[in-house]
Amino acid sequence: MILRRFPVAMAAVLLTLFSMPGALRAQKASPEKSIIRVNSTLQDYSFLRPWEKGAPTPRRGLGALLEGKRVLTTAEMCVNATYLELEHPSSGARVTARIAGIDYEANLAVLEPADSNSKVFDGLDPLQIDDSVVAGETLHVWQVEDNGDGVSTDVEVLRVDVGRYFIPGSVFLLYQVKGSLQARTNSFTLPVVKNGKLVGLLLSYSSKEQTASVLPAPVINAFLADLKDGHYEGFPNLGISFAQTLDETLRDFTGISDKEGGIFVREVGRGSSAEQAGLKDGDVILSIAGQAIDSRGNYNHPKYGKLSFSHLVRGGVKVGDTVKLEIIREGKPLSIDVKLARKPAEDFLIDPYMFDRGPKYLIFGGLIFQELTLPYLQSWGDDWTNRAPFNLVYANADPASFEEEGREKLVFLSNVLKTPSTLGYESVNSVIVTEVNGKFIKNIKDLAAALAAVPEDGLHTIEFNDFPKVIFVDDRVSKMVNQQLLQ
Repeated sequence: MILRRFPVAMAAVLLTLFSMPGALRAQKASPEKSIIRVNSTLQDYSFLRPWEKGAPTPRRGLGALLEGKRVLTTAEMCVNATYLELEHPSSGARVTARIAGIDYEANLAVLEPADSNSKVFDGLDPLQIDDSVVAGETLHVWQVEDNGDGVSTDVEVLRVDVGRYFIPGSVFLLYQVKGSLQARTNSFTLPVVKNGKLVGLLLSYSSKEQTASVLPAPVINAFLADLKDGHYEGFPNLGISFAQTLDETLRDFTGISDKEGGIFVREVGRGSSAEQAGLKDGDVILSIAGQAIDSRGNYNHPKYGKLSFSHLVRGGVKVGDTVKLEIIREGKPLSIDVKLARKPAEDFLIDPYMFDRGPKYLIFGGLIFQELTLPYLQSWGDDWTNRAPFNLVYANADPASFEEEGREKLVFLSNVLKTPSTLGYESVNSVIVTEVNGKFIKNIKDLAAALAAVPEDGLHTIEFNDFPKVIFVDDRVSKMVNQQLLQ
């Protein structure tokens, strides 16, 4: 009897011995030991008055300590930052920080100390990253009290989804979690852990619903892997707008009434991965990388269930990879290989976002010209689609028609200062420039070059796409005004 029980008892002892180091390691990872305060001073650019900047504002959050004395935080902690600082959670030791890598679309940033000999990391342990989270699991949101004591709050993963972070149009994987969080200082960005390992960063929290969105480890891992070689490329995009194919009339029209699923390609972006591969408006995408796309635009992920097809492009692949699309074009099946690329914000006709740099503008005799950006339109408030100038809102909704004209950027007259050069034009604003002195304007550099060339009669002819269609500006008077404005 004793002989039969001995192996069981010995196995229990061995199990205890082998599990102890893991338990000790789990105890090692704690809020006060593996996270660090991130302090930043942000100063936004003004888009309505492009020569100005807003008042400096402080922001305080938390970052997760990684191997190599690096700190992971959200890009929102660094947007338009004039100063960044790392602070030890308990000792208060501080050091100026610099950005080692940042991606505003993925809302991630890696910071490092400007002084490599700083003691800001003394006594702290780096976190490992775990991407094994699934719905139903319990995670822990870490915070730090003012006195340096760590606080851990349990949250439950409700589902894994795809959604927007903080850049319009940029969607990535998300953990949707539920739990009651207390407001504390440094709460702008909070690390989320499981079994002592980092699984994400808290992006937003609704105290009313007690729900939160978490930027997950798979996105973090892809971001960090891309940073390794020192040449960050970012996450690829397909570059299409699409419509669901739930309507039977649309399915009949596109020739997919006898098939399952599929999404209708409404528009292919200029210069996008899709355009380079030959995808066309009106095509129907049935599958991407072997994954069938349903009529709502979702596919079945083996781990997370139904997810948007966008995760197939921004999930398991990277810039330079090729994915196969099975499509229907004019009722006939086709296969297209798409080499994935990322189109930078500055390469769009209308920049979808603009950080760490101000808007490009030119003042000539009191006429204020700019390149149109989405942040300019958003400066008109939350209801900007109704409050901003209609023709500029329309241009943002239909950039293709302007790109077809050969434009690289959309230059417009944003406002007019009352000067001797602009008498009679004070009410003219928000009109798109087409030509100056007979030269087509593709960007603000073209505008500057056209105005630098003085016509024989000394009058510059500036043409617009809308009323008043054309204005005339005296070169000599305008340059005199320019000198006065610079004083």
